[in-house]
Amino acid sequence: MITTVLINGAVSDGTIPITDSSVLRGDACFEVIKAYSGKMLAADEHIDRLEMSAGALEIELPDRDLLSSWLQAIADEVVDGAVRCVVTRGSSVPGIEGESKVIVFGHPWTLAEPTVRLYPVVAPWHGAGEDWALSGAKITSYAPNLSSTRAAVNAGFDDALLLSSSGDMLEGPTFSVGWVVDGVLETPTLDLGILDSITRRLVLNEAHRLGLDVIEGRWSLERLDAASEVMSLSTIREVQPTVAVGNRTWEPGPVTSQLAAAFAKLTK
Repeated sequence: MITTVLINGAVSDGTIPITDSSVLRGDACFEVIKAYSGKMLAADEHIDRLEMSAGALEIELPDRDLLSSWLQAIADEVVDGAVRCVVTRGSSVPGIEGESKVIVFGHPWTLAEPTVRLYPVVAPWHGAGEDWALSGAKITSYAPNLSSTRAAVNAGFDDALLLSSSGDMLEGPTFSVGWVVDGVLETPTLDLGILDSITRRLVLNEAHRLGLDVIEGRWSLERLDAASEVMSLSTIREVQPTVAVGNRTWEPGPVTSQLAAAFAKLTK
């Protein structure tokens, strides 16, 4: 079940016109913020990214304080769960008026499965470091990513690990990845055009605080041959042990456990 739906701050039945840009063109951006006991984790960071995404799409957002109040109202209602915000351009049909929309609602969201198994999928649609207008923006055009998830499931895995056409590891369809080599946490660099995941950012901060060495760079899939443990990072997964990538397998490791415990403290 979902919470009250707010559209531009007004209570709505959740209906939007079929002419809306999000429906016809996927021309919209979004954020998902996890609420813990009514408190949104890293709300400012999520709003910062939403402003960046909307700016890249040239969609004007309402006043930040007003937007924050809409998000908090839904967080208060959902208590423990996801607060979703979708920003659309409005009508995409010439001659039909339609203002831009900020849609905010929430729903329960339990933690992901204890572990995950990933299937490597080449992602030719991914910018992979090429400079383009929407690089790093969290836009709603996720069909290619979700197609890779289906390909992974059809291959007997839980989700996908996206690879560039040249073989660099990138990210999951809806999450970031990291791994440990000789006690060092490694993760793909943002220079590859992967999403600047808020969870990834928080986890890397915690790793530095705990005295762990962190390297962001470019690696092929073969780098995982040297890894002692692998993890997936996202709002829903938090810090999730990854026990397989293709035919490579691992047990959940101590660094993943340490970072998961540190992240859990941030949610209190």
